[in-house]
Amino acid sequence: MTEKSAGKDTTVGHWEIAGVASETAMPTYPNGFPQEVIQEFERQTGRGTLCNLPYSGSEVIKDYGEEHLKTGKLIVYTSADSVFQIAAHEELVPVKELYHYCEIARNILQGEHGVGRVIARPFVGVHPFTRTVNRHDYSLEPPRRTVLDAIGEAGQKVIGVGKIYDIFAGRGVQETYPNKGNDINMEQTLVCMDQDFEGLCFVNLVDFDMLYGHRNDIEGYTNALNKFDEQLEIVLGKLREDDLLIITADHGCDPGFKGTDHSREYVPCLCYGRTLKKGVNLGIRSSFADIAQTVAEYLGVPYEGDGESFLEALKELIV
Repeated sequence: MTEKSAGKDTTVGHWEIAGVASETAMPTYPNGFPQEVIQEFERQTGRGTLCNLPYSGSEVIKDYGEEHLKTGKLIVYTSADSVFQIAAHEELVPVKELYHYCEIARNILQGEHGVGRVIARPFVGVHPFTRTVNRHDYSLEPPRRTVLDAIGEAGQKVIGVGKIYDIFAGRGVQETYPNKGNDINMEQTLVCMDQDFEGLCFVNLVDFDMLYGHRNDIEGYTNALNKFDEQLEIVLGKLREDDLLIITADHGCDPGFKGTDHSREYVPCLCYGRTLKKGVNLGIRSSFADIAQTVAEYLGVPYEGDGESFLEALKELIV
């Protein structure tokens, strides 16, 4: 699938999967955030800041972690994406306090400086430090109605596993299981599959991006794919007669690509269901939003968003 949105980050990618393509890119800060933003953040939090530059998440705690512990200043950094990230050691800044600082930043970063996400990046240990799974994202709300809203309005359930609730600022998600890493997220997905519900279970596996893609860790990425492949076999065994499984991505994050940022590239769209045709070539789709329209049609939910459904090409025994 081709990304229609302007951008290549988590927020616009997920929004497009859910039926909302973004015509304009969210603001990015290749030279760091302007002083008026930083000064207001420092005023409201009562803490100074370090860095304020685009940085790799693992490198920024390596370079600024010890100074952060000595001074109590928060590590603020960005990337090639529209993000304001705050890193802090959990023993110095408890996770709940870090989340509060992120809420302050989210309220500041509106309008002209309305970045896609404010991200809490807690870490632990001694140099070299280790990031934890207590990451938390604070997104803007989608600018328009998504297929998640439509499914809920139709009386069906929307379950979010991983970062889904955060990415959509909670909109349209009725039941959420926060990110705990790929393995636990997949275990939670299997639990959700045992529920008797009609609707959508939307799962994000952030380790491919956060732990391996951004760190150019080809071996780690390969191992994670192999582990997912093992878990996928269990998923396929649990699928019911009328279930539809779609595997896709919100952007590229190739561990073998130069640099550590997201790559804008085609993403996979792999579909499976017991009653679907096998071996159908869906071609190159013009938007991630084709998934939203397909899901809406499959669930019998009216939805007028971006994209075109490809359900007809998959139908075999469905009536």
